[in-house]
Amino acid sequence: MDFCVGGLAGVGAGFFSNPFDVLKVRLQLQGELQARGKHKVLYKNIAHAAYVIAKHDGILALQKGLVPALWFQLVVNGARLGIYQTADDFGFLRDEHHNTKLANSLLFGSMAGMAGGFLGSPLMLMKIQLQAQASKKIAVGTQHEIKGMLSGLISVYRKTGVRGLWRGGFVASLRNLFGTAAQIPTYSVTKEWMDAHHLFQQSRYLSTFVASNVSAVVKTLMLAPLDLITTRLYNQGVGAGGKGTLYSGLLDCAFKIIKTEGVFAFYKGIGPAYMRQAPHSVLTLLFWDILKDIEHSFLQTNTKPKEKK
Repeated sequence: MDFCVGGLAGVGAGFFSNPFDVLKVRLQLQGELQARGKHKVLYKNIAHAAYVIAKHDGILALQKGLVPALWFQLVVNGARLGIYQTADDFGFLRDEHHNTKLANSLLFGSMAGMAGGFLGSPLMLMKIQLQAQASKKIAVGTQHEIKGMLSGLISVYRKTGVRGLWRGGFVASLRNLFGTAAQIPTYSVTKEWMDAHHLFQQSRYLSTFVASNVSAVVKTLMLAPLDLITTRLYNQGVGAGGKGTLYSGLLDCAFKIIKTEGVFAFYKGIGPAYMRQAPHSVLTLLFWDILKDIEHSFLQTNTKPKEKK
C-alpha cells in the first residue's frame, strides 16, 4: 500500500508540474556544446519560452511528454516514497522520541531514490525526448520524431535492445539519489522542527506546505548539474551499437559542457527547474501526507473489532 500511496502522490503532482519540466528541458538543450553568445537564443527566460512554445506549437505543447511523465512519477515515487515509508514503518528512521535520525533518513532516502531512478529510466528517456520535440523554428537539441510513449519504447528496443532503454540508468539513479537524499530528509527534519516549535500550525497541512517548499529549494540547487547532464544524455542521438553521438557518459558530458559552455551552464534552466520542483515537491509531499492519512483511517475503520449484538 505504501508504494501505491507514493506513486499516486507523484502522479497527482506531475500533472501540474509537467509544463515547467518542458520549459526546463528546452532551456537545458538550448546552445548545446556551443559557447555563450555563439548560438541563437530561442528561449530567453521562463515566460518567453512558454510564449514561444504556445505561439508555434499551441498551448497543449506545454504538456508534451505528459503520459510518460505521469508513468514515470508513478514508478519513481511509488518506489522511493514506498521504500522510505516502509523503512519508517519498520522503525529504522526514528529515535525513541520519534524524531527523524538524519543519517538513517539520508541512507534510506538515497537507496530509495536510486531504485526509483533506475526503474523509471526508460520512461524518463521517453519523457525528455517528447518534451524536446518542437516545430523546426523553435527546435533545440536532437529531434527524435517520436509519435508517442509506447511506439518510442518499441523503436528504441528494436534499435538498441534492453540496454538502449536503460542507457541513462546510472545517471538517472545518481540524479534521484541526490534528489531524494536532499528532498525527503530536509522535508522531514524541517516539518518536525516546525511542529516542535509550534510554527505554522494554523492548519493541519500548513507545516507540510512550508517544509516541502524548503525541501524544493535544497533539491533544486543540489540537483541542477546532474539534471542538466541527464537531459543531455537522454536526448542525444544514438549511432551504431547504441553509442551516443555526442557523449560517451556522465564524465565525458560534464567535461564537454565545461569546455564549450562554461561551468555556469550546469545551471541552465534552473528557473523552471525550481518552478517545477516547488509545486511538485509541495503537491507530492502534501498528497503523500493526505493519502497516508486516508490509508490510516481506512485501516483503522476496517480493523476495529466488531461489536457483539
